[in-house]
Amino acid sequence: MTATARALARGAPTPLPVTPRADDPVVWAAAVRCLPALPAVPPPDGEAGSDQVRYHPVALTAAWLAEADSMHTRRGYFRDLVVYLAWCASRHPRLDPLSARAADVGVFRAALRTQVADSTVRRRLAALSSWYTYLLANGAVAFNPVAGVKRPRARRDASTTVSLSYDDSGRLLDAAEEIAAAALAHLRARRPLVGQQLVALRNRALLRLMVTMGPRVGEVASLDVASQSYNQGRRTLRYTAKGGVRRERSVDAYVWDAVDDYLAGRATADAVPVPALTGPLFATSSGGRLDEPAVRKLIQRIARYAGLPMADRLSPHSLRHGFNTVARQQGVDLERRQRAMGHADPRTTQVYDHAHDDLHDEPGLVLGPLYGARASRRAGQTPSEDSSS
Repeated sequence: MTATARALARGAPTPLPVTPRADDPVVWAAAVRCLPALPAVPPPDGEAGSDQVRYHPVALTAAWLAEADSMHTRRGYFRDLVVYLAWCASRHPRLDPLSARAADVGVFRAALRTQVADSTVRRRLAALSSWYTYLLANGAVAFNPVAGVKRPRARRDASTTVSLSYDDSGRLLDAAEEIAAAALAHLRARRPLVGQQLVALRNRALLRLMVTMGPRVGEVASLDVASQSYNQGRRTLRYTAKGGVRRERSVDAYVWDAVDDYLAGRATADAVPVPALTGPLFATSSGGRLDEPAVRKLIQRIARYAGLPMADRLSPHSLRHGFNTVARQQGVDLERRQRAMGHADPRTTQVYDHAHDDLHDEPGLVLGPLYGARASRRAGQTPSEDSSS
């Protein structure tokens, strides 16, 4: 049992923020037990299928999660809700979330702002508002307390995500290639691959896809072997994007070459033909599905190997930013970049543009060389020349 699960199960104060895995059944069981264990929230009492059970907050929470547009959204809602419920359980005396008021959620907001970015605060409050709205529509609460809470203002013209230049992205891909060299040699020689060699081939294919196509990390994690397709003479990937939107995108041979190598290695290790492979397209060593923390770690590990100075600050979203930056520099217009990135509003894509432009248009980059040149001139003058000037 994880530390988060143990804390929730016994109702002990839990550190804020909590980031449990949504696919951990122990954490899920502890989380859904948290609500009825709080004051003024009796456990379900009645026969299966009765209104007391059907409209109990735990059952409604499960229904609310099930209605999410995608697995990525569902997992995000789950994590944000558990953070809030754990915080409620840690209050002295305990706070009943079904009786919480705007002032209570305001205290929660203030606690969050000391530990996470404003963008995370906005996301968690949005998830809570969605949850309370669903409970309100089903008669489980009298009002939505989040409606009375001011949320941190979203800046539509800026982003603090570390991005990658063309050179940075190239060095990252070169590093993944170098790490995978031994595995490729084994594959070409038809020799069996060990676990870490398969991981190296997977990372090589994964980074090529993320750098050249800029998908969201949740979209990459959701890909299955069966997501591969073919349309109008091109090999494609079909997947469910943010908002439950079904997408199909053409993928370049540069990416497919690496994916094919990885799948060939997997097939050899499993002693099956490539068409017989199933499950996630990019699998863990145990055959499971990669998640965002795992992708973040592998990106940072390979970036450190490549010698990138900002390696420890990189995230999957950094590669998405880098995709937009390089595509823009190569003359890809806003509309095409917006469509590729799955943005409903072009202003969202332009946030990425501003993040790049702000760093390169900084006035200090003009004034610094100006004063530096002045200092160099003065350093070259003799004392007499300086006094007579």
